[in-house]
Amino acid sequence: MPTELYKQAAEPFAEAIEIIKEEGGDALKSCYQCGLCTATCPWGMVKNFPVRKMMHQSQLGLLDFEHEDMWTCVTCRNCVQRCPRGVAIIDVMRSMRRAIVNLGVAKVPDSLRITMKNISGTGNPLGEEAEKRTSWAKDLNLKPFARGTEVLYFSCCIPAYDTKIQREARATANVLKKAGVDFGILGAKEVCCGESVRKAGDETLFKTLAQTNIGSFTEAGVKKIVTTSPHCYSTFKNEYPELGGNFEVLHFTQYLAQLIKDGKIKFTREIKKKVVYHDPCYLGRHSGIYDEPREILKSIPGVELVEMRNFRENSLCCGGGGGRIWMETPKGERLSDLRLEQALDVGANVLAVACPYCMSNFDDSVLTTNRSDSIEVRDIAELVLEATT
Repeated sequence: MPTELYKQAAEPFAEAIEIIKEEGGDALKSCYQCGLCTATCPWGMVKNFPVRKMMHQSQLGLLDFEHEDMWTCVTCRNCVQRCPRGVAIIDVMRSMRRAIVNLGVAKVPDSLRITMKNISGTGNPLGEEAEKRTSWAKDLNLKPFARGTEVLYFSCCIPAYDTKIQREARATANVLKKAGVDFGILGAKEVCCGESVRKAGDETLFKTLAQTNIGSFTEAGVKKIVTTSPHCYSTFKNEYPELGGNFEVLHFTQYLAQLIKDGKIKFTREIKKKVVYHDPCYLGRHSGIYDEPREILKSIPGVELVEMRNFRENSLCCGGGGGRIWMETPKGERLSDLRLEQALDVGANVLAVACPYCMSNFDDSVLTTNRSDSIEVRDIAELVLEATT
């Protein structure tokens, strides 16, 4: 190839490297290739995902942007938690994807590309009409959020539109009603929080979504937000402030634990089940919330709470983070299948969750592994509602 043509072909890749340096360059300088990131990555349990090699390639500017490994990371934060040099590896992975999206140096997986198109066009990953965002709440008589309302309940797109997961939002709303909480919903005025969008590399779309939500929240007079999804929680709490969105944000398990302590939730029946709780990555490692979900489960009469082999800081990711919830994962590589087996190993009847992504993945695993007779997947809100009915 003539020198000039070679330079033209190399330009996009040079720009891509600059984006990576801009977002994670300083951190990469600290990496001394110990390999602990690869050793602790959950993907190592089912496939080869050479994290250390990718970090080294980033340092040298020799990345293969076409490789499928660019889209493998679930941003579980296991590697960051264990890195002896404090390298924010998941931020580096995000910057690689941002380079791909912004510069077109490689192809975005089809399923992810379609999802991003849906979110851009309709404000939700399923491509549903905005007016249907409150379909999960039909017959619940929930009031629209208005200035002066104490709490905005933000359901997340999955419980809002996915009919299999809507039970999570319905249970949460019913528990809030039983506790006498003054709350409302914004419905069509809200859009996707943008967390997975940002982790998948589309920074421009993330900022558009965030500014839309911040505008809607501010106009409505929102001061306190309670979320079902740890992904929404982490994004509202840690990322929206950089764009001017400053709100008090609580995950539902935090809020519910306090309601129980304050005596606003009264249990009226036992649930005689052996329950195991799965720590979601974005509630646990990303946000440090481990105790409240367990406190809630222990307070439910009849529940026997047990722990899996990997729990709290060592929890095994369900496989849904980092935009992976929208991508295909071959059978035999599904982390949720491994997690389900861990739950069965301790004799649990119920796998308790506190995240819509986890619920979706575990529901699929129960179905595809034919375990529906052995274990059920329940949101913590569902268990509380059952024990107060």
